[in-house]
Amino acid sequence: MNKQPTRNSTLLAAAIGAVLVFGAVSQATAQTASERSAQRRAARESNKTAGAPAKVENQYPNATRTAPEAKASSKGGAKLQKMMDAFDKEKAADARAQADAIIADTSLNAYERSFAAQIGFQVAYDADDNKAAMEYLKKAIEINGLDNNSHFDRMFVLAQLQLQEEQYAESLVTIDRFLNESKSTKPEHLIIKGNVLYRLERYPEAATVIKQAIDASPEPKPEWQNLLMATYVEGNQGAEAAKIAEQIAAKNPNDKRAQMNVAAVYSQADMLDKAAAVLEKMRAAGQFTEDKDYRQLYSTYLNLEGKEKQAASVITEGLEKGILKPDYQAYVALAQSYYFSEQAGKSIDAYKKAAPLAPDGETYLNLARVLWSEDRIPEAKEAAKQAIAKGVKKPDDAKKILALKGK
Repeated sequence: MNKQPTRNSTLLAAAIGAVLVFGAVSQATAQTASERSAQRRAARESNKTAGAPAKVENQYPNATRTAPEAKASSKGGAKLQKMMDAFDKEKAADARAQADAIIADTSLNAYERSFAAQIGFQVAYDADDNKAAMEYLKKAIEINGLDNNSHFDRMFVLAQLQLQEEQYAESLVTIDRFLNESKSTKPEHLIIKGNVLYRLERYPEAATVIKQAIDASPEPKPEWQNLLMATYVEGNQGAEAAKIAEQIAAKNPNDKRAQMNVAAVYSQADMLDKAAAVLEKMRAAGQFTEDKDYRQLYSTYLNLEGKEKQAASVITEGLEKGILKPDYQAYVALAQSYYFSEQAGKSIDAYKKAAPLAPDGETYLNLARVLWSEDRIPEAKEAAKQAIAKGVKKPDDAKKILALKGK
């Protein structure tokens, strides 16, 4: 009978959790304060003159859409003015009710109704009613009365909100329509499509679009690069992901998150030796300040052949510094690290700390086996008793130890 626990059956295969930071969808998809003020000023001027708002730069010069004449009538202008007065005075309920009335009034022109839908959107968005906000945006687009800048801006915001609300298929339809009709090639627009494709797990397509956005930007945002890196990871392109992670880390040598990302990418690409090297450099620089930092490194070592001694050193340091939580996982990893680096005495000590914290009696049984291998029969029997009491898959293994000769 094999007295000793085998490496394959007992070695802690701790999961190495990636810490990649994806490009999150910003909550700030609605108008900024300055945009809102500009819109109000334009509305006031429009209402005063009953003509179109002052011309601004065309943000979509290549658009296939012919912009309609944006003009308020005398009848509609008065209604818009009343709605805007309520909006300016932050009377949200009144502003929204008036916006609804204008939208429903088919005797008013498309510009007036679309403009009201914009205000309805803003009121709903400010109230965190994203479902209603998206419906107002759809109405503003469908009524088709806004100038190209406003029309396409609202379409872009709708795509973002749909993405935020995890309506990925709908968001893709919207962003594709936006890009096709506006003919925009701006990186901040392309990245939304890339993000949607990523969420839809269409990784090759996502990578192509995200890379296009990054290449088109003189200063691509770090979260865009992180998104591309994550896309490569999920698409099983570990080498490509590693290149990006290395570039980001090289530019930010003191950024802990960037360095952890490199280690995570290396780990997921099965380049554990490189992951360990990055983490060791961070440990030496005093950047291990959290429990998860030590777990990341000792887990990496435990998944590398012959690195159990290094794992034990990392765990011991983390425990001594009070950073690594002294829980079951840490102690059982320490016990196994010592055992497989031929430090049986220290392994027994660690097992004695781990066993009472274990969810079942398997750790007591491993303790019994190690004690048996060291000819500490009485202690082995006591551990076997504890194993049976706590519950093991194979009670006969523990009973065999109890049947050993010796007290």
